[in-house]
Amino acid sequence: MPAPWFLIAQAAQALGRDDEADDALVRFLATEPRHLGALLTMAALKRRRGDDRAAESFYRTALSAASQPGATIAPALVPLLRAGETFLTEVAGRFSAHLDAALKDMPRAAGPRIRHALDLLLGRSELYLQQPSMFYFPGLAQRAYFEREEFDWVAPIEAATGAIRAELDAVLAAGQGFAPYVQTMAGRPPPANPLLDDPGWGAFHLWRGGVPVEPNATMCPNTMAALSLAPIPVIPGRSPMAIFSRLTPGTHIRPHHGMLNTRLICHLPLIAPDGCALRVGSETRPWHDGRMLIFDDSFEHEAWNRG
Repeated sequence: MPAPWFLIAQAAQALGRDDEADDALVRFLATEPRHLGALLTMAALKRRRGDDRAAESFYRTALSAASQPGATIAPALVPLLRAGETFLTEVAGRFSAHLDAALKDMPRAAGPRIRHALDLLLGRSELYLQQPSMFYFPGLAQRAYFEREEFDWVAPIEAATGAIRAELDAVLAAGQGFAPYVQTMAGRPPPANPLLDDPGWGAFHLWRGGVPVEPNATMCPNTMAALSLAPIPVIPGRSPMAIFSRLTPGTHIRPHHGMLNTRLICHLPLIAPDGCALRVGSETRPWHDGRMLIFDDSFEHEAWNRG
């Protein structure tokens, strides 16, 4: 009959014989490495003895075991699991403070890529990757946002913001031309989108299916000229596609993925009140009039107007 190592460990711990308890738990876990009670007992023992790194490891293993489908958790273990979660939060906080102190005098550590890497390491950010709904081209950069300064064509388009805004104002004053961005199409099943046929997300098309949309394009010559400065791919029947996009107050475009990871979406905000923002992956950015936002829409993204 095998020795009851877990019972021996509990007895040794009750008598204050931590070395014996540690030895007995090691022996028991060698045969039952996912025994929840033993993992929690070992974690608490390591923590009491000042070995936080070992305690962290045993708590993480215990929480992982407890989260598995079909896991049975005795009521007496629930507060021990909660204590483990609290401990891990405290450890993460101390580690975060340690890293911040160690890196504060290193200029390169202040860059966005390193900050993002540290946020992922510390659990402050979730990892998002390209997940296009239709076509994935492997080997491209996994970047949610691209910066305006990376492209020499952005500044000339931004410089035309005033002229573009004037044409938009004229379109809005005319009171026609905008239609729901997501529409029911004849002969097609309706998309499962809560904004289906909803004018809260409206579009005034300038280019569609690779051709200018009339009379819209003629109404907006400065906008069309500015669009010609961007390296928009020309694909017969598909591209360019360019619109004035309108998101009315209270409208929320729910999280979704674009069709392809072989393009970047560019927004030039023209009327951006407070409360408007775009989340791509783990990063949320507000819109600012005349400052382009460039992003890969194959990452999960959403947008809202809470103004």
